[in-house]
Amino acid sequence: MQVDSFPMPLSESTYFILLSLASGPKHGYAVLKDTSELSAGRISLSVSTLYTALGRLQEQQLIERVEPLAEEPAPGLPRKVYRLTRPGQKAPDAEVQRLKKLLSAYRQQLGTESA
Repeated sequence: MQVDSFPMPLSESTYFILLSLASGPKHGYAVLKDTSELSAGRISLSVSTLYTALGRLQEQQLIERVEPLAEEPAPGLPRKVYRLTRPGQKAPDAEVQRLKKLLSAYRQQLGTESA
């Protein structure tokens, strides 16, 4: 299913990557660390998996590359910095709303509020 030009449902790793970038632009390694922290260690992406996901998110126009800040010197190759696009900003909220609807249907069907 597509909502507002982004694919739904979001995978768990995609959700946490977008959530990581919701606080502002980050380079890939910061996203990698952040996804692990935000998911309480449930998401542990390899570097290649992360950059494959970031490439896919760029193709879907949920994120875009930006120039790193000049005051952030980094040894070696220049860091690739990413930020959310407008659709990327909406995607985590849309996923939360989708999950709330699933939970509501569950509660309605089973007549319980403790789920």
